[in-house]
Amino acid sequence: MSQTKLFSPINVGGVNLKNRIVIAPMCQYSAEDGKTTDWHLMHLGNLALSGAGLLTIEATAVSPEGRISYADVGLYSDECEAAMERTLAGVRRWSDTPIAIQLAHAGRKASSNLPWKGGRLLPPQDPDGWQTIAPSAVPFVEGDNAPVAMDRTALNTIRDAFAQAAHRAGRLGLDAVQIHSAHGYLLHQFLSPLSNLREDEYGGSLENRMRFPLEVFDAVRAAFPADRPVSARVSGTDWVEDGWDVEDTIAYSQALVARGCAAIHVSGGGLHIAQEIPIGPSYQVPLARAVKANVNVPVVAVGLITGFDQAEAILTSGDADLVAIARAALYDPRWPWHAAAHFGESIEVAPQYLRCQPRQYRNLFVQKD
Repeated sequence: MSQTKLFSPINVGGVNLKNRIVIAPMCQYSAEDGKTTDWHLMHLGNLALSGAGLLTIEATAVSPEGRISYADVGLYSDECEAAMERTLAGVRRWSDTPIAIQLAHAGRKASSNLPWKGGRLLPPQDPDGWQTIAPSAVPFVEGDNAPVAMDRTALNTIRDAFAQAAHRAGRLGLDAVQIHSAHGYLLHQFLSPLSNLREDEYGGSLENRMRFPLEVFDAVRAAFPADRPVSARVSGTDWVEDGWDVEDTIAYSQALVARGCAAIHVSGGGLHIAQEIPIGPSYQVPLARAVKANVNVPVVAVGLITGFDQAEAILTSGDADLVAIARAALYDPRWPWHAAAHFGESIEVAPQYLRCQPRQYRNLFVQKD
């Protein structure tokens, strides 16, 4: 019996998680033509042995032009699906950790260079760049090549691409899908009045700006097996005056839940270069708290959650139902082990690792069945 909330089990849309620790999706910029590589096998395999309750595959593009960069993972072709099948087979041979995938389209933030090469937008004439699309022809950075405003054909094409990727995810046996509508990417671009300047039924009012993201959710929910959950990642605020805010997020979250969304993962920012983010420990937790007070599905908090007591406090105070760690997991892939040791909990580990249990934690490790 768990002594802590962090290590208590939870059911999310029919998937049983052994604890409340989620490994958030983290782009690795190591794919080849959208296909996962041996880097992803090592990276995901490592995190799948971390002891976390859920592992989420990085933002996975639903179309080639939806990739953030030329080295992003995609799930838009048979070749992409085959590569991911190989990666998942290697991970699952040694781990039974539930695995979700985040489906995404970068919109005007696509065609970017790798972060360690500056991350700036690459124009269409660059060998590694392409023409981007967005709700409106407004670039992310003034002076950059502007995206093409999406017409009705483009809307239908991208919605169908999300559905097809969800179908592929179901065929791969993935346990859950998360729809990325945060961090300034395409669906967030439709939501925010700062990036959506449309004058048709997909722009203007909050109801209209939510229309396309909700259509995408409906298409994904219909394409992914009904007995497996679909969740959404949202930006709780743009951190810019007159932009998307937490009240908008609550309305959007409620609309998602009404359509069958199994969980809401609350992040923030990423839409506008004028954002002013008050970065500090748990800085986005109040956004999760506000959403949790207004929906009846599990809510995930994220954002500079690095401490064990910090994570436990977020859960025991009722601010969220799960906590997501990202860079903290890259820095310490055994974060869940160390959290369990800190609280005197036990955690399942692969038998190959049983001998490394520290002497002072006699009951830390439990062998997986």
